[in-house]
Amino acid sequence: MTPQASLLVFWDYDTQWGGDRSRLGGGPKQWGHLEFENTERLLELHEQFGIPACFAVVGAAALPGERPYHDPDQIRRIHAAGHEVASHSLHHDWIPGLSGAEVRETLRRSKDALEDCTGAEVVSFVPPYNQPFDYPAGMSISLAERREAGRKRTGLAGLCEALAATGYMFCRVSYSPLHHRIAERITRKQRTAPAEVEIIRGVHCIRMNAPGGFNAHAHRVLDLCAAEGGIVVVGGHPHSLHMGNTQDETMLVPFLQHARELVREGKLVASLPRHLIAEARP
Repeated sequence: MTPQASLLVFWDYDTQWGGDRSRLGGGPKQWGHLEFENTERLLELHEQFGIPACFAVVGAAALPGERPYHDPDQIRRIHAAGHEVASHSLHHDWIPGLSGAEVRETLRRSKDALEDCTGAEVVSFVPPYNQPFDYPAGMSISLAERREAGRKRTGLAGLCEALAATGYMFCRVSYSPLHHRIAERITRKQRTAPAEVEIIRGVHCIRMNAPGGFNAHAHRVLDLCAAEGGIVVVGGHPHSLHMGNTQDETMLVPFLQHARELVREGKLVASLPRHLIAEARP
């Protein structure tokens, strides 16, 4: 019997804290206000299709203040709608560039802010910029992170140690083993494979296997897991919902429709990180 597949949908809720710290060319970006406006639409869509999501929220956004940096009321509505609120650091921090003590500080302060806002425990973390990639034990070395961050840098193992020390139990990761990168370069195709939970320094971790938004590759991974079992890990940014890229609503809606059909057929469970943690416990 084929094991039932699971779907995890993530939204990285950066707000203007993320816009100010953009590592893309051209300096700070001014899309912070779109995070709040588009999240209202996302809440409607996820309710319409019955698919929960994990919103990885910059902790400072949960503190008192005004948009485009703060909206604790919206964060409480996300939680009240049944979605999971995860931490996305305190100010959309670049984790590789922080020391161990600085990582623990941003993790603690973000967790406290989000828990005070929603009244619920925060157990999951999504690193901004999907970094660190540096994880030698997983055959992934980032020369760029090592060069830019210098001696005090934090790799994935160090991040997971800090997560465990500050009360987190789950982390979405994006490192790519060298042999996977070589295969993708040779074939010029994205790898299509189910994701699996792995334990890194005591933390339940899962790698994104459909990192390009909600495009054709995401549909292929979804169909593969529905047929063979495993976990589908997709995500996007609320501010990108109407930017014409692969995270656009025009691509999201067909993906959610497809996922709903698979759920109704009993081939898929729409899950959350906290559910995976509960299932993994003895």
